[in-house]
Amino acid sequence: MKRIGILGGTFDPPHMGHLIIAEEVRKAMELDEIWLIPSFEPPHKDRAKTESTNRVEMVRLAIQGNSAFKICTIEVDRLGKSYTFDTMEALRSEFPEVSFYFIIGADMVEFLPHWENIDHLMDLVKFVGVQRNGYQLETDFPVEVVDVPMIEISSTMIRQRLSNHGSVKYLVPDIVESYIKENHLYEN
Repeated sequence: MKRIGILGGTFDPPHMGHLIIAEEVRKAMELDEIWLIPSFEPPHKDRAKTESTNRVEMVRLAIQGNSAFKICTIEVDRLGKSYTFDTMEALRSEFPEVSFYFIIGADMVEFLPHWENIDHLMDLVKFVGVQRNGYQLETDFPVEVVDVPMIEISSTMIRQRLSNHGSVKYLVPDIVESYIKENHLYEN
């Protein structure tokens, strides 16, 4: 049975922290692939700062060179707010032979009791939690914990730097930085 990790997010923009988490979990959990799923409109945040077409393209560029990383546009194609339950139900229906592992940060582990249809979601996917500063990986739900290097990079920090004409070198892949500059993203 194929084992696939899911890393969902706004990816506004995708950064090295996302890629490090994905690769570390892939290796630790012996997963065949990691699917990065950009959201169209995240249910727990304000709207994305950049259009979904740009975010999808930045993810596509960011994962070049890692054949185990794929992009899945199920949530962007659906439009509107996407809940993990709906996404995983659709993926399980389309790929019944796959075991899915949903990667979340410790901040989301603490929030699991509030997730839409969480009890049924636990039947659809196994959760993998990774550490984030300021959060505990403690929950009554079954969550596999993977230690990853603590990389304090956030999309918010990157957007702030870019709006102030600061450097994002080594925070995002070079090809993503070029795309951001060519398309004048995050300038204001």
